[in-house]
Amino acid sequence: MAADMARSLAFLLNVPETPEDKGSPEPSPYDESEMHDSFHQLIQEQSLWAAEEGLELQQQGLGASGSDHQALLGPEGTLAHSTATLRILASMPSRTIGRSRGAVISQYYNRTVKLRRRTSRPQLGHLGRSARPSLRLYDLELDSTALEEEEKRVLLVKELQGLTVAQRDHMLRAMPLSLAEKRCLREETRTLRGWQGRRGLPSCCNRFQYACVLALHDLWLGLLSLLHVLTPWRYALKRIGGQFGSSVLSYFLFLKTLLAFNVLLLLPLLAFIVGVQAAFPPAPLGSVPAFTGLELLTGAGRFTDTVMYYGYYSNATLNQLCAAPLDGGQCTPEAGSLPYNMPLAYLFTVGVAFFVTCITLVYSMSHSFGESYRVGSTSGAHAITVFCSWDHKVTQKWASRLQHDNIRTRLKELLAEWRLRRAPSSVCARMQQASVLGLVWLLCLAVTLGCTWAIYAFSEFMIKQSPVSTEREWALLALPLVVCLLNLVAPYLYRGLAALERHDSPVLEVYLAICRNLIFKMVILGILCYHWLGRRVGAMKDQCWENFVGQELYRFMVMDFIFTLLDTLFGELVWRLISEKLRRGKPEFDIARNVLELIYGQTLTWLGVLFSPLLPAMQIVKLVLLFYVKKMSLLANCQAPRRPWLASHMSTLFISLLCFPSFLGAAIFLCYAIWQVKPSSLCGPFRTLDTMYEAGKVWVRRLEKEGPRVSWLPWIHRNLVENTFPIYLVSALLLAMIYLNIQVVKGQRKVICLLKEQISNEGEDKIFLINKLHSVYERKEKSRIGRTQEDATSPALLTDDRDT
Repeated sequence: MAADMARSLAFLLNVPETPEDKGSPEPSPYDESEMHDSFHQLIQEQSLWAAEEGLELQQQGLGASGSDHQALLGPEGTLAHSTATLRILASMPSRTIGRSRGAVISQYYNRTVKLRRRTSRPQLGHLGRSARPSLRLYDLELDSTALEEEEKRVLLVKELQGLTVAQRDHMLRAMPLSLAEKRCLREETRTLRGWQGRRGLPSCCNRFQYACVLALHDLWLGLLSLLHVLTPWRYALKRIGGQFGSSVLSYFLFLKTLLAFNVLLLLPLLAFIVGVQAAFPPAPLGSVPAFTGLELLTGAGRFTDTVMYYGYYSNATLNQLCAAPLDGGQCTPEAGSLPYNMPLAYLFTVGVAFFVTCITLVYSMSHSFGESYRVGSTSGAHAITVFCSWDHKVTQKWASRLQHDNIRTRLKELLAEWRLRRAPSSVCARMQQASVLGLVWLLCLAVTLGCTWAIYAFSEFMIKQSPVSTEREWALLALPLVVCLLNLVAPYLYRGLAALERHDSPVLEVYLAICRNLIFKMVILGILCYHWLGRRVGAMKDQCWENFVGQELYRFMVMDFIFTLLDTLFGELVWRLISEKLRRGKPEFDIARNVLELIYGQTLTWLGVLFSPLLPAMQIVKLVLLFYVKKMSLLANCQAPRRPWLASHMSTLFISLLCFPSFLGAAIFLCYAIWQVKPSSLCGPFRTLDTMYEAGKVWVRRLEKEGPRVSWLPWIHRNLVENTFPIYLVSALLLAMIYLNIQVVKGQRKVICLLKEQISNEGEDKIFLINKLHSVYERKEKSRIGRTQEDATSPALLTDDRDT
């Protein structure tokens, strides 16, 4: 609609203006009393200016006109509007305010006056015409004098000086002016009134105070920019996004998210478990084994009696070194000991760390859903990318080239998605594709079942071979080695079978690959959890089975990292050489396999937090190294996707998979270990209890003996922790909030659809009214021409009568 109206203003006119149009006052289309009181008078003045402009256009078009009364056609053969119609269109508010710098300054001057609620300042409507906003498409250079602009600028600066710093900065940021204009206004408003001395010059104290304020302000801005520059892998992520697109970038962003989750998980464990136990170490049980180097792979040997594993932590209130009890009983602290109960701290710290991680995951998932699935349509993304993506503050050449690559890749992805939506497909092709898809799924499930049976059989074989002697510690790596080898081979089998499908959508290919790899990883982890808590606990009744589970998870993490490095450094290199030899170019980055490797490693970390509190630290080191290795391999061995596709929902999918199958499974595993499995009686903070959860009950019984001062703590534990009603109540409230949020989103979508329909109807109404107005003026012009012709013919008839 706006484009049609803008096009109509460029038409040449050949319709003479009527005398009634020159003399009749033009009514104001809108009441702009908030801007100034004389808006109606300004529209009249600008309407007269538009009439003069229309007459000039008429004179320019007389030479091209074939007759004295002929309406010229527009570029598409449409009839041009009359002068009066154009005058009304030019008076619309959408074509007046905000078109020139003077109008902007005047508009924000009145806003500051309204914000300060002062009546001493004169409104622009009471000023001369030179201080009023220019409501036509004026350029600054075409104004009559520069004093008009300066007068409005001085008024705006005075009003901005009366605002607070926050209000002033907000107002300046909202102004549709250039950065240079905003800087000048900011510098002028910093010279406040009252800072000058008696002779008009600022005093020494005022100048020193003002310099300190400016220095602190510049220091704060410098720190903010420094923090922005120190964002981890900022330039590397921009380079990856510009060269390989948003699909590959989503993997590295997900890796960065996992790094933040592990840091958040590690901090409370270091502060309340590892650090406290390291400050009050227990007495050694025997001779410390020598370091052989094999511990880096197995996690056993020298690492067993350290803060790395569950068995090292004490089961008493920490104060001084405590001798180990001979009968496996509880260590008795001395008088005046530090009131820090390690069993309670161990249990609550792990629980709180998991709860904080859960809240962070849910918030990240909801935020990602809000970013990916915005309410409303995504139409207009191409225009936004073309006209609104460039950052004009970029001055360096490498940054501008990087931004250019980002915008180019983004446009490729948008166009590929648009073509994919318009690509037709026949019924026969769909049936054939569905049959091939079903066959591939059957083969993939057969591979998964075969690998699962192999892992289960080998785990049973390893249980029969236990215990492992010290000389044969390398045999502990057998099960992790088999599992990691199957984890490496199975995704390549899935990828080879997926080549038979030949999907039109690369997004669908990635989603199917993620589903198949996810099923494989989760089945393997389920078998391993049963192996650890179901079989190992029964087979190691007289040993510290918690230490073994922690060491087993350590070995799985180390072997997974080694296999990932080998596959990245050598597997992708060999695959690239083979592809280049076959003249197929470099291979593409396998997003599904790499993302599921990250989720698999993170799940191992969450499973082992209870038995090895320092596993998050190992995961942090692993992720940092993996980022640089994957980036180097990506730039050297991979190419951008041959078929660009927009990964708008990839981050949301990754966070969702991390939350529900991964974190939920790890939480169920730990809850089962805490509530149902009997702890070992030889090691750990829960060695004298039937379950780990009883540590809370023991603490409550001790608090009840302390007296009425702390009686509220046992009441909270009894009514809020042990009672299941609050859990059900909180769950019901959470479900109700989710349901209400879904309904609100649905309501917003309906409102947006109605508003879009209303906007469309209003556009049609405007076109209808303009056409009606144009037809009225045409009839009026025809009647005027008819009367003119009658007046011209009547004297000629009288002359003929006289002659006769």
